[in-house]
Amino acid sequence: MSTSEPIIQLLHAEIRQKENVILKDVNLEVHAGEFVYLIGKTGSGKSSLLKTLYAELSLASGEGHCCGYDLSKIKRKQIPYLRRKLGIVFQDFELLTDRSVNDNLDFVLRATGWTDKKAMESRMQSVLDLVGLENKGFKMPHELSGGEQQRVVIARALLNTPQLILADEPTGNLDPKTSHEILNLLLAISRSGTAVLMASHDYQTMQKFNSRIVICDDHGVRETRDIAQFESIHA
Repeated sequence: MSTSEPIIQLLHAEIRQKENVILKDVNLEVHAGEFVYLIGKTGSGKSSLLKTLYAELSLASGEGHCCGYDLSKIKRKQIPYLRRKLGIVFQDFELLTDRSVNDNLDFVLRATGWTDKKAMESRMQSVLDLVGLENKGFKMPHELSGGEQQRVVIARALLNTPQLILADEPTGNLDPKTSHEILNLLLAISRSGTAVLMASHDYQTMQKFNSRIVICDDHGVRETRDIAQFESIHA
């Protein structure tokens, strides 16, 4: 384990949806460059945990830090600054369908304070190169395959050089071959120093790409090494 300051640190954290306790006594650390799978059956709290980390859900109690921000004390006006330090990858892409790939990326850059047109164009091309879409900036989302659209989402998440990528079932709508490609891309991103926390049900693919595993189960969070056993119980 790295001795550096953790990107994510939760200590005895409790996560609620209104009055319902979703997760309690959560203890979790993730450091720069780590790739961590977050698994658990539907409704176990994976998405709620991710939402707490990007401050869509408030931390109910305990301690929580993400990308240098105290989740128990974060103010509404600080949330956009937290989100500039992390990238979010969703299962259903959430691209602006009436805009080209470049315009999708340009929208995010402008929304996060970029103003220098040449710097913006350079950054957009850089992230598209990184995800293997060098010549697709002019395309509309509907002209791309599902895997290509997810690569655009990852490129969008990388625009502001985040410390952390939160990926919520990023391969859930993709075929096995494309899932492998997306997972390889996320693993490469983690090896470059960006922490990746990825919620997934794709146990078969995960077994081929071994990494640290955190499981949401019985209103808690714990580490596990045996995906196959978990899959057989919760299939």
